[in-house]
Amino acid sequence: MLIVMKAEATPQQVEDVCEVIRQLGFKPHPMPGATRTAIGITGNQGAIDPTHFEILPGVGEAIRVSKPYKLVGRDLKHDNTIIRIGEAEIGGAEPVIIAGPCAVESYEQTMEIAEVIADAGVKLFRGGAFKPRTSPYSFQGLGEEGLKILAEARDRFGVKIVTEVLDTETADLVEQYADVMQIGARNMQNFSLLRRVGQSRKPVMLKRGMSATLEEFLLAAEYIMAEGNYNVILCERGVRTFADHTRNTLDLSIVPAVKNRSHLPIIVDPSHGTGKRHKVIPMARGSIAVGADGIMVEVHNHPEHALSDGPQALLPDMFKQMVAEVRAIHRVIAETESLVS
Repeated sequence: MLIVMKAEATPQQVEDVCEVIRQLGFKPHPMPGATRTAIGITGNQGAIDPTHFEILPGVGEAIRVSKPYKLVGRDLKHDNTIIRIGEAEIGGAEPVIIAGPCAVESYEQTMEIAEVIADAGVKLFRGGAFKPRTSPYSFQGLGEEGLKILAEARDRFGVKIVTEVLDTETADLVEQYADVMQIGARNMQNFSLLRRVGQSRKPVMLKRGMSATLEEFLLAAEYIMAEGNYNVILCERGVRTFADHTRNTLDLSIVPAVKNRSHLPIIVDPSHGTGKRHKVIPMARGSIAVGADGIMVEVHNHPEHALSDGPQALLPDMFKQMVAEVRAIHRVIAETESLVS
């Protein structure tokens, strides 16, 4: 059920509707829009009688929602969600760029790369302190020591930190240090973890699972939002196919598909999506061309010595080239759209 308030509805009338929803044993999710507020309802197992709400002051209409997801869809919120993280906006007028090493390997390595990122005018720095690895013998990250190094990079270079949370056991620790909590592809359907980050008020970046459909992807985001955290960023990072020329198949078609169904911002990770350094910049260009709200890439000053995913990490000069090209492509698209309109 979706309750659409009238444009002139007062904050108190919105709260009165929310209170009625709570009294019925359900959970209200008010979503302010440009002209009116919509209130989603979760927790119901079946249809709700709309007459509970249609008579309330300030209510415009009560609409039944047929889709399996209620909060991520454009039925609830037509306007695009913009998530502000420090000086950066994800989903706004300009594409955001998130960059950094796959893993925090040492203090010196992290500071050198953070300086490159900050000098390029990029405000979001990625780096893994906890690493999910296919082999139990591969480098698993520095843990809290890595988080402390990331925090120092933030203080020193003025960047905000995007880092992965692996499980509910370490979620409190990651939340303490991170500006954005990342859910990796392997955890996209780790529902206890999704609920945990949904209880946080830190923004959450949700990566698409390796074989997830669009609906499964959106429903994973719904788990987070159903707990009350509406600051969700979707991330396409490639799916597993029969292709052997690339680590994963980067599905850029999901970007316009998400834009059609959801108000949430979506970015693209061409580093994990291809696994090959020479493919990252071309796919980053393509990501902006199809309408992605941003790019997340891996950068390393010495990728030949990287402890994790060296072959897909951009060298600093390549990263600067990518930033310039991505921004140029966005300007061309924006200018073309303004001429057409």
